[in-house]
Amino acid sequence: MRILFITSSRLGDAVIASGVVERFRLAHPEARLTVACGAAARGVFERLPGLERLIVFEKQDYKRHWVSLWSRLMRDRWELIVDFRGSALGYALRAGRRVIVRGGRRPGRRYVQIGQACGFDPAPLPVVWTAPADRARADVLMAGSGRVLGLGPTANWEGKIWPADRFVDLARRLDFGRVVVFGGPGPGERAAAAPVLAGLPGSVDLVGVLSVAEAAACLARCDLFIGNDSGLMHLAAAAGTPTLGLFGRSRASEYAPAGLRTAFVVADGPEGEAAMAALPVDRVQEAALALLGEAVAA
Repeated sequence: MRILFITSSRLGDAVIASGVVERFRLAHPEARLTVACGAAARGVFERLPGLERLIVFEKQDYKRHWVSLWSRLMRDRWELIVDFRGSALGYALRAGRRVIVRGGRRPGRRYVQIGQACGFDPAPLPVVWTAPADRARADVLMAGSGRVLGLGPTANWEGKIWPADRFVDLARRLDFGRVVVFGGPGPGERAAAAPVLAGLPGSVDLVGVLSVAEAAACLARCDLFIGNDSGLMHLAAAAGTPTLGLFGRSRASEYAPAGLRTAFVVADGPEGEAAMAALPVDRVQEAALALLGEAVAA
């Protein structure tokens, strides 16, 4: 059996859809899987069991990327196509069954929307896939004693970023044994994380040095993760880490972290329009302590 997943160009959206991918995989353990995704999302699927082919595609002018992707897939017949992009491509390929998840903004959590569109109720929570090598590297990078606080002070645009000095103040107040700062590759991520690293001497710098699977393995070793609305936030929640998401100019009602132990704090103001500077440290600290005090669901 051959299954094709057409998924996101963004890390966070790919993580959100991962629970559905896993449910289909478990339902068809003998299947050979193909995933088509953007470059930023490829690391989410590189460790997917049963993966036969990973196709990376990027947007082109006049939507030529869909034509290019069709040309790479049209010779095959798929027993199942799951299109998380809601594109016409899912209808343009030969398939025994198609599941097309429509796009667009609508009420409710995104992972629930995707799960229900694919016939799963309750919707499956996101997951991570790692290999022994990823976990071994995490053992080395995260070695030490004491509780570990993971921080995610970066995001894909400035409007999502909580001020760096507040991350520093919060980390000092929580007073964990160790602080690990996470971030993706590129100068923008480095610039956003730099003042946090400078304000927390002795913290572990893991900005831009990890693959997605390695990051997931390291995040799983944190006792708490606090971060802006970003792919790392979703990855931490999927890894099973107690995760607190910080929201201002993005919608927590749709993109709050989804996991066994998660919470979120929203800056004062209309949803999706509030400035991150309107989120005080006191409220984040209170939410973090409440999250740590919760019992893990059975």
